[in-house]
Parts: sequence; C-alpha cells; structure tokens
Amino acid sequence: NSKITIKNILANPTRIGFFNVLEKMGAKIDWKNLHQEFGEWIGDLHIYSRSLHGIDITKEVIPSIIDEIPIIAIIASQADSPTTLCGARELRVKESDRINAICLNLTNMGCEIIEKQDGFIINPGKSLYNTNIKTFGDHRIAMAFTIAGLITTEKNILDDNNCINISFPEFNEILDLLMK
Repeated sequence: NSKITIKNILANPTRIGFFNVLEKMGAKIDWKNLHQEFGEWIGDLHIYSRSLHGIDITKEVIPSIIDEIPIIAIIASQADSPTTLCGARELRVKESDRINAICLNLTNMGCEIIEKQDGFIINPGKSLYNTNIKTFGDHRIAMAFTIAGLITTEKNILDDNNCINISFPEFNEILDLLMK
C-alpha cells in the first residue's frame, strides 16, 4: 500500500523499457508533468503498490532493459506466477556473468530459479530470506540484492558494497532516505 514519486526522470521512449516491463507485470505507473528539456522528454514518475504477475521477457525486449535485468529478477521473485527471460546471453559477459550471479544469489535467498544459457525462469511463491550475497564486483548485482534484502527480515550482507560506487555512489544514502 505504498507509492513513490520520482521527479524529473528521463522519459525518452527508448530508455523506459524497465517501466514498460513493470507495467506488463501489473504495476500502476503514471507519468505527469511531461515536458521537453534539451530535446529530451522529462517527467515525474508515480508508481503505486500492486500485486504483480509473471511475464515472458523475450529477446526483442532485452536491449531496452539489459542493465535492469538484475532488479527485474528480484521483482519477478515477488510476482504471483512464473517469469521467464530469454535472449539475454550478453549478460554472461557484462561486468560479471550476471545470469549466474542472479541465479546463485536468488537461490541462496530461497527462490526457485532455473538457470538457462540465455536467461532464467523464476518460479515465485517462496518467501525470500536474507543471506550473504556474492556481488562478483558487479555494481548492478550489488544494488539489486541490496533491494532484495529489504523484503526479508534482515538486510543481505554483500561481499563488496563498494562496487556500487562505480555507477551510483549515492545509492545507499538515497535508499536510506526512502526507507524513513
């Protein structure tokens, strides 16, 4: 029963694949105050709490969500039906083998996930529990599993929290503000 508003978010149609996936899963998302700045669409994003369902994410969608797949996996673990992701072999050669990192860490948190060569299948339904997380020095894995720890009784323990500084040094500070 929560909601969040994030102001001044880039709303370029080629950069909002993550939000499109969330909407397909059943999330309620509204864009307000859309306007252009320096030739780009900018707006305020309103996201409302809702039950989510699993979806099939195919290779056609992957380019628009490639960096958000770790957090999408965490979200899918909370859906009411399975999510499949395929066509993402590129994740094997990012900062880490993200497919393996996602599957290993979600399994260690108690999620039923099946690792595939180019993706995974998440069968939700089990409550996640906190654990030690192997980040593989990957900032996106670290951020996603920090978020995953918020849905457990205690936070996850990351083996390398500093790798987050690669892309988002203020991440933990902003997350703490959101949790107040």
